[in-house]
Amino acid sequence: MVAFSQFFENEHGESLDEQSLTPTQLLENMNLMIASNTSTECQINYAGALLFAKKPQIKLPVFSIKTVAFYGTDINDDQYIDSRDIAGKLSEMFAQALSFCMMNIRYLQNDRGFNSIGEPEIPKIVFEDLIANALIHRDYFVSAPIRLLVFSDRVEIISPGHLPNNLTIENIKMGNSNIRNPILASFASKLLPYRGLGSGILRAYKAYPDIELINDRQNNLFKAVIKRKIIQVS
Repeated sequence: MVAFSQFFENEHGESLDEQSLTPTQLLENMNLMIASNTSTECQINYAGALLFAKKPQIKLPVFSIKTVAFYGTDINDDQYIDSRDIAGKLSEMFAQALSFCMMNIRYLQNDRGFNSIGEPEIPKIVFEDLIANALIHRDYFVSAPIRLLVFSDRVEIISPGHLPNNLTIENIKMGNSNIRNPILASFASKLLPYRGLGSGILRAYKAYPDIELINDRQNNLFKAVIKRKIIQVS
């Protein structure tokens, strides 16, 4: 597993070949493999697959991101600007989803010169934190992909699974968290811009307050709605 080998060497400064344990034993010790019910061999679990497998969606097809950028404000529009099915390791899905967002929002000149690169209407850090939050904290027992929808007036990031236990929107706005996928979260902090301290939502709000969070228990999903700036055309 090339990705795990690279990760291990970056973290520990030694290659897998230098270890007294086999790669399988190391993965077991890191809780990234589980005993199989049908054989004596261990199998990589969903956290290990999402973090280090080359193509995790071969066995976990719904652990992906569906993205669409619409011209208007209605999800039922027949025409759209861009659409992608994003797959790969967790870090690859994060990078592709972030790129999709940054490519499908406006860039504003503000007080910059005409030939200068404009500023994104929504700061990049907002997408970084909310996409990382969706990938790490979604409910992986729900057979549905994350949805990332860009409309003319908003961006929606929809994660399978409502907030766990008694956690509320007010709790997470105060920096409280209840980690649903602790193994995934512990490794993701070394692979993504994610600290695991409940600070991601706070950081997003600080950079761009016009965000609405919706904990939909009836439909078993969590939604972040980022309002887009209205551009006045003179």
